[in-house]
Amino acid sequence: MNNVLQIVWLIPALPLLGFLINGLGRKQLSKTFSGIIGSGVVLGSFLISLYAFFSVKGGNTHVAHYFNFINIESLKIGFDFQVDQLSSLFLLIITGVGFLIHVYSTSYMHEEERKDFAKYFSFLNLFVFSMLLLVMGANYVIMFIGWEGVGLCSYLLIGFWFKNTQYNNAAKKAFIMNRIGDLGFLLAVFWLISKLGTVNFGIQGHPESGEGILTTLYTKLSSFDITCITLLFFVGATGKSAQIPLYTWLPDAMAGPTPVSALIHAATMVTAGIYMIARSNILYTLAPVTQTVVAITGLATAILAATIALKQNDIKKVLAYSTVSQLGYMFLGLGVGAYTGAVFHVMTHAFFKALLFLGAGSVIHAMGGEQDMRNMGGLKKYMNTTHITFLLGCLAIAGMPPFSGFFSKDEILAAAFQKNPLYWGVGVLTAFMTAFYMFRLYAMTFTGKFRGTHEQEQHLHESPAAITIPLMVLALLAVVGGWIGIPEIFMHGGHRLEAFLEPVFAGSNEYVKAHAPVKELSHTTEYALMAVSVIGAFMALLYAWNKFSKYEKTGVEEKGIGKILANKWYVDEIYDAVIVKPLHSLASFFNNVMEKKAIDGFVDGVGKAVNYGSRQVRLLQSGHVGSYVLLMVIGILILFIVQLFLK
Repeated sequence: MNNVLQIVWLIPALPLLGFLINGLGRKQLSKTFSGIIGSGVVLGSFLISLYAFFSVKGGNTHVAHYFNFINIESLKIGFDFQVDQLSSLFLLIITGVGFLIHVYSTSYMHEEERKDFAKYFSFLNLFVFSMLLLVMGANYVIMFIGWEGVGLCSYLLIGFWFKNTQYNNAAKKAFIMNRIGDLGFLLAVFWLISKLGTVNFGIQGHPESGEGILTTLYTKLSSFDITCITLLFFVGATGKSAQIPLYTWLPDAMAGPTPVSALIHAATMVTAGIYMIARSNILYTLAPVTQTVVAITGLATAILAATIALKQNDIKKVLAYSTVSQLGYMFLGLGVGAYTGAVFHVMTHAFFKALLFLGAGSVIHAMGGEQDMRNMGGLKKYMNTTHITFLLGCLAIAGMPPFSGFFSKDEILAAAFQKNPLYWGVGVLTAFMTAFYMFRLYAMTFTGKFRGTHEQEQHLHESPAAITIPLMVLALLAVVGGWIGIPEIFMHGGHRLEAFLEPVFAGSNEYVKAHAPVKELSHTTEYALMAVSVIGAFMALLYAWNKFSKYEKTGVEEKGIGKILANKWYVDEIYDAVIVKPLHSLASFFNNVMEKKAIDGFVDGVGKAVNYGSRQVRLLQSGHVGSYVLLMVIGILILFIVQLFLK
């Protein structure tokens, strides 16, 4: 066993240890110690992940087998970890961004009671453990354990302030909607087991991988099987990664603490669906119908969420719908076969969206809990570091060159244009709206006059170093993080991420070249596509700046389409009317009619009948000899009559 395999188990084990220490010792540990333990274990995982990352740069893959998780004669599923180019990249994102958010939390959550502070860090560590398990699992069963773990932690952290009923409802909504998607994932796993007898990912030509999916699907799965399996997996992805129709839980999840929004609902958990599809890339490449479904669903989600974000006034809700929209971009990339582009956007999005959420948290911290942008304004003169880092995040997500979002978003849009120019058109329109609503948010928050109360203005201040330092690190990554994916037209051999991930997507790339080759875009076309995207986004940015940099509260309610967008297309109300209320009515019918009157009535009726019958039969035991003689004579007569009839 090589050096990597000897220590790779420590990557998830350290956060699990932090969860146990903070969870069990929450009443005894000081806040300082809880913060050090919670952050330190994630830093340790990051350092080991860094070592693992460099160990796979040469195209190596490491598979560690520990024991058989399921061990029966017909099925053996190992508790195995797989560290390759894809998983190592996600390990760095989870632990790197996760560490910064843990450090940020030591200040942001400092007002909590000691035991609640420790409990918060224990939940955060448990989430990191579950997410690491998800991306390190060498088969779908281990992935599913982590998949369910992050869903549980999402529920715990969204409802962390559980004394608020609204927050509890948001936590339950997230948990239940994720369970709907998880059923699809589970059915896909069962289908694979029934057809292949294995759920290992498998690595072609790797001596330790055994017989995995990549080496057997050509001979054991029909086109129908592959299409159904991939569609079921995608159902799971729509729940975890908040796509139509299972996206409404994510905006409500903003009820949790802001660092939770940054870690779980921007940088890591919601990208689990993208990771799963990228890991299953060969299956999706062989299922063109599913790829079309994925692309259209992602595109529809991207533009729907972007339209809603245009009219939201809660600073975290704008970022939440932005997250849903950006996830739609990632699924568009997966649907058109741009697996590297989708993973690239996962990485850059983790940087700039975590930055934006943490920047919003810094603003909320300074505003004493206020989240309505209409009550902000002019904050840049009070919070210079937060202002500058937030601006860099806005430029990155708007796709302005040379910021990270420009490179990853452009790669997805170029691939979409190759597949279907209509995809590109809708994607570019979404990019324009992204630039508009993000600079609407920026202008309403940081420019113009302060619109809050005098008391709020008196307490405005820059956040402490534990908050601003993570903001600065993430801002740097938001600026330069995309440079590893500079396209070939700008720099020969520029796309280093594509070269790094090539071993993971080699099977898909070879299949596409052999069966469905795509004509490469000319440099002129690429420049034209970039120009349209950048110029359009810049015009949207300027329009938002001119309209909202001197924003004044009017008190006038939205009307027409503005009201529809402010009310999120009434999707929650439609779900409530079409699904929730009918189910409640059906449940009430079964409870009040079927349960109480029919079932309970029948059961109670049997009991009453037996009770009544026993009381009547009891009267036969009267103790009178004459009555017994009479009954005996009657019995003899009955037997005599029956005997006659039988003859």
